[in-house]
Amino acid sequence: MPGNWDEDEWGFRLCQVLEIRYPILEGGLAHVGNGRLAAAISEAGGFGQVGSAGRSPEQFAEEITLAASLTTKPFGVNIPISERKDNRPYFDVIDQHRRAIAAVSLSAGNPRPLIPQFKEMGLRVIVLTSTVSQALKAAEGGADVVVCEGFEAGGHNGPAEITTMALVPQVVRALRERGRDVPVAAAGGIASGEQMAAALMLGADGVQIGTLFVATEECEAHPAYKRTLVEAGDEATVVIERSQGRVTRVLRSPFTERILDLEKQRPSMEELLPFIVGRNNRIAAIEGHMDEGYVNAGQGVGLIHSVRSAGDVVRDLAAEAARVLRRGPTWAEWLEGVDGVRPV
Repeated sequence: MPGNWDEDEWGFRLCQVLEIRYPILEGGLAHVGNGRLAAAISEAGGFGQVGSAGRSPEQFAEEITLAASLTTKPFGVNIPISERKDNRPYFDVIDQHRRAIAAVSLSAGNPRPLIPQFKEMGLRVIVLTSTVSQALKAAEGGADVVVCEGFEAGGHNGPAEITTMALVPQVVRALRERGRDVPVAAAGGIASGEQMAAALMLGADGVQIGTLFVATEECEAHPAYKRTLVEAGDEATVVIERSQGRVTRVLRSPFTERILDLEKQRPSMEELLPFIVGRNNRIAAIEGHMDEGYVNAGQGVGLIHSVRSAGDVVRDLAAEAARVLRRGPTWAEWLEGVDGVRPV
């Protein structure tokens, strides 16, 4: 990239497809992906998303309406497909608000049967994937954006447990080899501009971020949740539900330690379910009873040091990434002077 390149010149396909300034997407954020947060992210130039997980269809509609009242910029919604048995009421809400919504992101399930339905509503479709095969199927099925999420991410992750750094370049290469011109967003443990720049260097067109946006003023997460994120270090997360063939990354706490102790005994799903039900997530994330439930968090949590406005987070991510990317020519010039190394 040219040495005078700056953070206002993001020419990535992701920005073009979603009509945004910065290639920064908000994750779905179960229980805490509220409309005020989504609007603030979009207003700053990113792409906010209203989460449906943990909300009734009526609450979902209220948050979409709120977001639309606070921004004229594009924003989307998230549907975790396997979260509930019947998603039709949520699809109806999306249809009713399709003029306010720019895109729908699909996660936690098979998106291919649903993509045409949302395309007919005039919406872009973003698909969350955790393997190369999933990414290829999503692209072949008509996804407008493919999110590659490594298992460093908070919340539910793919059972293959592939890291972001390993997954993104493999997906980018596989899509290119098959002639699929679909923007790729990297996700999983990303909480800094340096990591964003690294994702772009791996071939991604942008990033999707979750945990960092929880620690913002506009997020409806309880202050105790945000405070715990700020105080957390690099070893603060654990993975639960492996005994059931699932991967869910959460913050370490006395409650999650109880879950891990139970899982050592190889429990049945019926025995584990009372601990991992969604209401236990809400008890901690929304009500602030951190020792009585669990909260999601990615491995990048150790990079979070304060609660800020969502707009500042978006702008700082872009500025930090730009500063790192500007170093590119300097590195190239240095490499020219290293014996045995020649610029490609």
